[in-house]
Amino acid sequence: MFMEKIILVDKKDKEIGTEEKLKTHKLGKLHRAFSIFVFNRKGELLLQKRARGKYHSGGLWTNTCCSHPRAGEELREAVHRRLKEEMGFDCSLKEVFSFIYKVKFDNGLCEHELDHVLIGSYDGKPLPNQEEYEEWKWISLKELKKDIRKNPEKYTYWLRVAIGKLDSYMKNVA
Repeated sequence: MFMEKIILVDKKDKEIGTEEKLKTHKLGKLHRAFSIFVFNRKGELLLQKRARGKYHSGGLWTNTCCSHPRAGEELREAVHRRLKEEMGFDCSLKEVFSFIYKVKFDNGLCEHELDHVLIGSYDGKPLPNQEEYEEWKWISLKELKKDIRKNPEKYTYWLRVAIGKLDSYMKNVA
């Protein structure tokens, strides 16, 4: 079994080492991550429902793609690699902000991430990896925010945090 190592960072995103992914999540160590938000020309966001077998947050709706750069991998390489692996397409991506969050899950794991948020646009049909997702859909930010307020338990923690920041960003560039 491949023991993927991810990048540990300090609060300023300076690399301080590497650690095996599952161990990092057991110990709650701060690590580099990314969340990709892809929009179509109608301004709708591509969401995916995480596969139930994921090591945490399975069966929850989340942003288009999220993951971690591997040890020795640059963020700009990792985002394109993972978007292709997870959703079956690639597009131009732009980093818009980053944030740190920490959340503990019922299974004893902990996400403590410095999450880089990137946006892109794509109008094709995704061809997602069957091991990564259960469903996908396009949704307006207005509809998504309304449903998050009504049913927060259906969404990943990081999506709920990022969507407010993303909405503010989108209003500032409009």
